[in-house]
Amino acid sequence: MFTIRIAEERDVDAIRSLMELAINQLQRGYLTPEQIEASKAGMGLDRLLIDDGTYFCVLEEDELVGCGGWSRRATLYGGNHSAGRDPRLLDPATERARIRAMYTHPDHVRKGIGRLILNVSEKAASAEGFGEIEMAATMAGKPFYERCGYVVESEWFDENAAVPVPLATMTKRLGD
Repeated sequence: MFTIRIAEERDVDAIRSLMELAINQLQRGYLTPEQIEASKAGMGLDRLLIDDGTYFCVLEEDELVGCGGWSRRATLYGGNHSAGRDPRLLDPATERARIRAMYTHPDHVRKGIGRLILNVSEKAASAEGFGEIEMAATMAGKPFYERCGYVVESEWFDENAAVPVPLATMTKRLGD
């Protein structure tokens, strides 16, 4: 049985540890070891999501088993350390909300954690007037997001990384 709650400042260390573990283990088979290491420049915790109350922790008892959320801000992906961040608020009438920083503990994949976070995030974005949502998906996450109704709009490489890392912009109409 999982519980989901809004992430708080006290969760930061556990979130960072989970992100590191998930990046290192779940990207294998999709990225080279060099790309996995390089991807850390574009992945990670954006504390603005916690400040905005749009980032969630999924717990099994007291153990963090997943995290992720959504954003009403223009940054598509990346952590505090990533280049190209844009904290501008999006216009729900003309722009898409963002799914951000989805990570599941490797021992807990395929248990519904990602779907739980997506459902809560999509409902929250819809409640704020957004009609669409988008994300920058990793190649490891792409099949999961397709099963959840997201479609690939484009595939590209994060050129800010030391080694180019493939990503996909994926979108979904909310309410579908």
